[in-house]
Amino acid sequence: MGKTSDRMARAARYLNARPFSLSLIAVTDPNRLPDPAVALRAVPRGGALIWRAYDKKPDYPAARALASGLRARDGILLIAGAPDFARRLGIDGIHLPEYSITRHRHGTFRHDVPAVIVTAACHSEKAVIAASRAGVDAVLISPALPTESHPDGKSLGIPRFARLVRVADGLGLPAYALGGISTPAHVARLRGTGAKGIAGIGFILGSGT
Repeated sequence: MGKTSDRMARAARYLNARPFSLSLIAVTDPNRLPDPAVALRAVPRGGALIWRAYDKKPDYPAARALASGLRARDGILLIAGAPDFARRLGIDGIHLPEYSITRHRHGTFRHDVPAVIVTAACHSEKAVIAASRAGVDAVLISPALPTESHPDGKSLGIPRFARLVRVADGLGLPAYALGGISTPAHVARLRGTGAKGIAGIGFILGSGT
């Protein structure tokens, strides 16, 4: 079980919620999926939703409504890149972009948000190691497969993705596949990689994120 499971359990107690599973993490997008309520409907019981709206002012009523809706389904809301906003509202968790995790070394971030679930985006082995040092609870490794939103970008591919998952697993971090996952065939390609689940918006919109 380890330190990550301990944090998950502590966060669940803090939220007065039943245990939940993060097998699927839906992600909003300011351009392709600006309405988080649409994403909410796609999150299964026990899933999670990352509200990714970096360029917008905090929408307190919407955040409270989303958090309430997810908690009612044993789910969890994570606010992307806005720790202060999440803390003020008592939101279940936060999601950090890769560039920010190196600012919180050796678990110092956990002193600021000890009872909140924290995930981080990672694109390399260096980032996975930094995420572990920062004390996050799980990592979203991307882009696992070619994505429609970044058609000219280079994806990790299954072999490299699997290697990063092994690195994360060795550090006690659950790893989720993000990027280019929109069909059952895409999910099937992840079998055997050790990924704990998938993340993105492609399976909501029907195209790879």
